[in-house]
Amino acid sequence: MDLYGNTTGLSPAVKKKLERIYRRRVPLDCISTPELTRSLVEGSLESRRQIGVLIHRSGEIDYVIVGSATKLMLPDIGRLRSAEGRFRGLRLVHTHLYHEPLSRDDIIDLVRLRLDLVAAIQIASSGEARSMTYAYNTPLSRTDGKSQAGYQEIGPIPLGQVKVHVGSLMADLESEFARYSALHRVQAREGRAILVHVAEKNRPEAWRRAEEGMCELRELAYTAGTEVVDEVIQMRECLDPQLVIGKGKLEDIILRAMELDVCTLLFDHNLTPAQATALSRMTDLKIIDRTQLILDIFAQRAESRDGKLQVELAQLKYSLPRLSQRDDSLSRLTGGIGGRGPGETKLEIGKRRAKERIAYLEDQLRQLAKQRAQRRHKRERSCVPALAIVGYTNAGKSTFLNTLTGAQVLAENKLFATLDTRSRQVEIEGVGQSKEKVIITDTVGFIRNLPPDLFAAFRATFEETAIASVLLHLVDASALAYEEHMAVAEQVFEKLGIESIPRLLVFNKVDLISDLVSTAIQQRYPEALMINARDPVSAKSVLSRMTHFVL
Repeated sequence: MDLYGNTTGLSPAVKKKLERIYRRRVPLDCISTPELTRSLVEGSLESRRQIGVLIHRSGEIDYVIVGSATKLMLPDIGRLRSAEGRFRGLRLVHTHLYHEPLSRDDIIDLVRLRLDLVAAIQIASSGEARSMTYAYNTPLSRTDGKSQAGYQEIGPIPLGQVKVHVGSLMADLESEFARYSALHRVQAREGRAILVHVAEKNRPEAWRRAEEGMCELRELAYTAGTEVVDEVIQMRECLDPQLVIGKGKLEDIILRAMELDVCTLLFDHNLTPAQATALSRMTDLKIIDRTQLILDIFAQRAESRDGKLQVELAQLKYSLPRLSQRDDSLSRLTGGIGGRGPGETKLEIGKRRAKERIAYLEDQLRQLAKQRAQRRHKRERSCVPALAIVGYTNAGKSTFLNTLTGAQVLAENKLFATLDTRSRQVEIEGVGQSKEKVIITDTVGFIRNLPPDLFAAFRATFEETAIASVLLHLVDASALAYEEHMAVAEQVFEKLGIESIPRLLVFNKVDLISDLVSTAIQQRYPEALMINARDPVSAKSVLSRMTHFVL
């Protein structure tokens, strides 16, 4: 049997002594037997390192681990058992050379790995094993809601007085966790989440930008149906290239997630495949980045065939480079007829099928783009002026369309409530007493840092604005970052090549801002209109201004 951890420099005699520990058997009626305790202490004193064992509930010792003088690094012990309320089925018993209590790393291992129990045998300066401190996981209800530690620490207790029946304790705790989980089922559709944002503090206005980013991430989570229970912002000199966030901070977040019964960590960053994998190796929690969250919202909201195909294409392009990073603890080789010999691995088959599907979707979208182009051409030949309502997501574009035209387009106070373009016809005052028809189109909202693949997938939808006679740029005046939203819109206009189309700037939701803020906006943008899209009189005042552009 192999030794794990810091085995460099161990003498052959010490190695043999430690390897013999695998022969020990530990019943469930105790944390450790006197014989095992003695073997661990002797090995620790001879090597001057912490020595630990992971004991299975069957009584067998699965791992013998060698650490440093003050720390024990556990090996990869595989995935957690999936049943509700279950622990790992392993308990860690190890030595502490300097009579110190359980360390922060010990508690993190207990909570993050869902170990049955962690125990430290404390060795006195005389070399004797004097006492033991141990800890186990607890649900919040066990501490009457007063403590949110999520674990119970006992000790130090003299070794002779440690009387713990591990089997009974685990049975009681697992039953208690299962009851707690049943009583605290989350009502939100996608469970509970902690939001994480990491900012570089040397950037100008770093904290303000971090708060704005967190606010937008919170709205995205709400739109996706996720309950946000905590938010974490870390300021760093630079982002960690492997984990984005600092390792110590991540461990704190993982502990917090266990305490709050959280299943997901939402990062306000677009993680690379390597970063997502590194984070997943640190925890069994679901790791979701900003792109995944937006894709999930798009998948929920897409209604037309066009929109659904665009979402699927974006999801596949996002997933393809991440397929090689996945590890399901299963063989990647296929079997059965046609799978003999070298064959293809499951990974290669998955990639090939994804590429085939991407090619098919791109072909379908090209055909749909041709159909849209034909419809646009017909509209152009009809000589009916077109007005496109554009702007940042949740600026009130769909509400404005409904108020102007009496349409019944879905309008909600959520990001990306609309994913498909909707066009309606309305009459405006023409020359003299005549009425002129105008087509008004509601478009998909913009958002900062939209991933390139996602933008490319929805480019055809955005291009509906290319035939517009005028762009009505709607801005949410109540948003603290409204100027940044305007800048994002300008960038999209440039990408689409529509920056030369005449534009009318309109600030919406003026009923939600003070007179002082309204006056400041009007002074800064004197040509802009100030409206409340829900008010017909206010909204239709825009149409009178539009006559100067379209007639």
